[in-house]
Amino acid sequence: MADCIRVPVLLLLLGIFLCPILTENVPLAKQAANVDNLQNPPGGAGPPAGKPAAVDRNPGAGASLPRRRSTVWKLAEESVCRDDLTRLCPRHTWNNNLAVLECLQDKKEDSEIAADCNHLLWNYKRNLTTDPKFESVAVDVCKTTISEIKECAAEELGKGFLVSCLVDHRSNITDYQCNQYITKMTSIIFSDYRLICGFMDKCLDDVNILHCGSISTGEKDVHSQGEVIACLEKALVREAEEQPGAPAIKDECKKAIMRVAELSSDDFHLDRYLYFSCRDDRERFCENMLAGEGRVYKCLFNHKFEDAMSERCREALTTRQKLIAQDYKVSYSLTKACKSDLRKYHCTVESMPRAREARLSYLLLCLESAVHRGRVVSGECQGEMMDYRHMLMEDFSLSPEIVLHCRSEIEGHCSGLHRKGRTLHCLMKVGRGDMGAIEPKCQKALQTLIQEADPGADYRIDRALNEACESVIQTACKHIRNGDPMILSCLMEHLYTEKMVEDCEHRLLELQYFIARDWKLDPILYRKCQGDASRLCHTHGWNETSEMMPPGAVFSCLYRHAYRSVEQGRRPSSELSDADPPTVPLSRDCKVEVQRILHQRALDVKLEPELQRRCMTDLGKWCSEKTEAGQELECLQDHLEDLVSDCRDVVGNLTELESEDIQIEALLMRACEPVIQSYCHEVADNQIDTGDLMECLVQNKHQKEMNEKCAVGVTHFQLIQIKDFRFSYKFKTACKEDVLKLCPNIKKKVDVVICLSTTVRNDTLQDAKEQRVSVKCRKQLRVEEVEMSEDIRLEPELYDSCKQDINKLCQNVAFGNAQVIECLKGNKRDLTQRCHQKIFKLQEVESVDPELDYQLMRVCKHMIRRFCSESEGKNVLQCLKQNKNSELMDPKCKQLITKRQITQNSDFRLNPVLKKACKADIPKFCQNILSQAKADNELEGLVISCLKLKYADQRLSPDCEDQIRVILQESALDYRLDPQLQIHCTQEISKLCPEEAAAQEQTGQVEECLKVNLLKISQEACKKEVLNMLKESKADIFVDPVLHTACALDIKHHCAAILPGKGRQMSCLMEALQDKRVRLQPECKKRLQDRIDMWSYAAKLRLSVAML
Repeated sequence: MADCIRVPVLLLLLGIFLCPILTENVPLAKQAANVDNLQNPPGGAGPPAGKPAAVDRNPGAGASLPRRRSTVWKLAEESVCRDDLTRLCPRHTWNNNLAVLECLQDKKEDSEIAADCNHLLWNYKRNLTTDPKFESVAVDVCKTTISEIKECAAEELGKGFLVSCLVDHRSNITDYQCNQYITKMTSIIFSDYRLICGFMDKCLDDVNILHCGSISTGEKDVHSQGEVIACLEKALVREAEEQPGAPAIKDECKKAIMRVAELSSDDFHLDRYLYFSCRDDRERFCENMLAGEGRVYKCLFNHKFEDAMSERCREALTTRQKLIAQDYKVSYSLTKACKSDLRKYHCTVESMPRAREARLSYLLLCLESAVHRGRVVSGECQGEMMDYRHMLMEDFSLSPEIVLHCRSEIEGHCSGLHRKGRTLHCLMKVGRGDMGAIEPKCQKALQTLIQEADPGADYRIDRALNEACESVIQTACKHIRNGDPMILSCLMEHLYTEKMVEDCEHRLLELQYFIARDWKLDPILYRKCQGDASRLCHTHGWNETSEMMPPGAVFSCLYRHAYRSVEQGRRPSSELSDADPPTVPLSRDCKVEVQRILHQRALDVKLEPELQRRCMTDLGKWCSEKTEAGQELECLQDHLEDLVSDCRDVVGNLTELESEDIQIEALLMRACEPVIQSYCHEVADNQIDTGDLMECLVQNKHQKEMNEKCAVGVTHFQLIQIKDFRFSYKFKTACKEDVLKLCPNIKKKVDVVICLSTTVRNDTLQDAKEQRVSVKCRKQLRVEEVEMSEDIRLEPELYDSCKQDINKLCQNVAFGNAQVIECLKGNKRDLTQRCHQKIFKLQEVESVDPELDYQLMRVCKHMIRRFCSESEGKNVLQCLKQNKNSELMDPKCKQLITKRQITQNSDFRLNPVLKKACKADIPKFCQNILSQAKADNELEGLVISCLKLKYADQRLSPDCEDQIRVILQESALDYRLDPQLQIHCTQEISKLCPEEAAAQEQTGQVEECLKVNLLKISQEACKKEVLNMLKESKADIFVDPVLHTACALDIKHHCAAILPGKGRQMSCLMEALQDKRVRLQPECKKRLQDRIDMWSYAAKLRLSVAML
């Protein structure tokens, strides 16, 4: 062995032995004599003629072969091997020494060959590989090749360097004879580690320390010598994995082990341990696969986890894969396919074979970086990369860091799942926090492995995911090309849909958890956003990671720039540096991808690294029972005020994003699909949402297409928005400057709305020359006010004040459509004091601004379009009242108008037109009533009753008189519009006028009934109200609808020139009644006579009351 210069030298020297074997090749016949001479060195190469001599058991001694007259000595002629040869090798191989060697040394068991024959083979190969004269044969056989390879042509002859060079460049040898010569020779050397030049010298101590077997001849048979290298390889792997008790191997031996593995990478026959371990498996799985160029290795790797694969072969394959993971050059096919690409993109340092650059992970990261940057990497190389990325994902044990740092997690949660990537996915599940805590080093090792394997670029790399999701891909994603990165995106879009299966859902979320923590692992996002990320977020190259940057920080930076600017009220980010101007926008392509990712990640809080990191405590405290999809974020939003500061900030940021682009809420979008398609498809089709879609959903929340899930989701978002005005994107954008100027330090949306609304109302009432609230803000403010009026829960102060009343009086009334508010209005008399005051205040606001009366605007929507399209918003109710009795009026709208009239007549403060017209008359005539009034409580029509009496006495100002006349006319037709009559005459009406009161259409019949039955009324208060009605009708015939209807023709004929009001037309009719020349209509005459009798009786009653 001391004569050997390099490992490759020995390999090629041994190959010279092939010359006599190749005697059938005419071109080599010339070298036969030389070969024979080399094979029979001085001192003899074989045993004495005629009898087999004892073979020298000293591996350093020359074999004593007999001298023969023949120029070519043949192994087949040696008697010690004749029996084995006859039994094991075909006769046509006997004339070829190399064929005999191959046949005998490739047998499965050592016992199949006699010991003497074994040692004869050993000594023969030993002599071949230690004689430097073989170099001259190599020069003759490979003359053309040497001249073509500059490095080999420059080698000095006589030192064995030439043959070493040829072995190093054997992949470049094109000459058939030379190639065959080198290949055959190599197989001989690798049959025994003792024949590999320098290996024994470098690894002697390690072999002894590790008890890998003796290197003394005879103590270990030739066929088992491959196990020595296998033992060393396993020890090298154990050391890399830092397994307990693993001794350190000397560096020079490590290099020798890896060099042997590299030199045996093209032909699996050269890895003797693997060859013998996998011979049956090769026949079973790779029978038709030609040896060479690493093809058999690759084939066996692909079948490694098949049930029929033997455990011994699987173990040997795993060891070789682990060596490849340490040095990519141990893979012949990968090295060959990627050689030029590695050089082009500076992915390797030739002078450092065991350096970081030699690791498979570095190679993959370097070349993947080139691919992701849009550089051209050959298809052959990408195919090899794909195979090895798949290999890493399939078997976690190929990653030393996983084995080292995740040992406790594997033992505690994932034992027995090593096949087909199951252990890795189990570890991912632990990493997600679904199965307990995970050590940070294990988490980091998993993240690193995911980056190395890069399954985001092609889902097929992840075998566990591929198998689990095959059916989903075939149905939901069949329109996407197989292997396209968009497959993963498609699967995410179908998460929690009926097309998704449970196993796929789990595998997908486990992988996405890690992809979400490194923005580069989504290849489409990286391709579209790498320029923006470098410019705005200080990112490094694809395969470089900053330890100072938290997981998910780059993506947070991207969506920060995608959605918000300072002008829009963006929250400050505490995650990244503010060195760059925060207003710099993203490119459109990048923004679209950021939106896509956000839409997908909103399905699971664990896909939001920043959220999970900052809110871990709050999730456990408030949301431990919220396990359904999307519930955890909703829960955090519901408890926003209770969250710790860091968590509150990140939840607030996400909620702000949702307000701008509600499509982030994928589950909500699916639930709302029918409504969106029917009413909101135009805004939904916009790639960049600005809050329009949610506004549309709110406006159509009560359409027939709306389902319960969508309605609940939309309402929930509305409820969240009231916590902070910045959660309403359009409102925030339109009113930010107004809020800062007019409502500083106010955060809650409802308070901001009240503040701005009060400012607008005050400016309007005071006829300010210039409104303090901007036009764009006033417009959006109106939208917010209307939305808040739809559901009492959107006005927290009102809701809290009336919770008790709602549970008592409106427990069966659904929220939404202002139904609960309407219920409370209808039960005003039974409300608690606090709730009553709030409802009164609400009605006061609605009276001034009817557009905030949600029920009115909803129920009378079409009537407003028909009758009041030209009316200002504040005059809508007034317009509806004027058209109430039109034949075209919708009955439901008419009924609601009557309700609003009843409300207005209960207190002058709820009738802004009356309040303005009578602002001087009220304090003048009704001060005693005002002095006894309580704030925010109805006066039950007392002020209006007071004004009615003054109307009868003709003492009101013209404007006030006009308004009171209208009220009198309206209440004369419907007794319910007179609060005092309602209060005092309810029992009398029930007793005396039940049929009239039950009539669907009120035309004054109840009032007429009370007048006719005046003498039967027993309650003085009611009688007084009826007397007041009589007095009012005497002052104006229009407030007596029965009389006015009966005398309509007579008024037209006899009193057409008389102006209405102040009793003038009534006086005209009375004169006509007394004038015998005038002939009145019989019904009019009868009604007039009845009124005279009533007035007379009323006068007597008033007189008697006055005397008392």
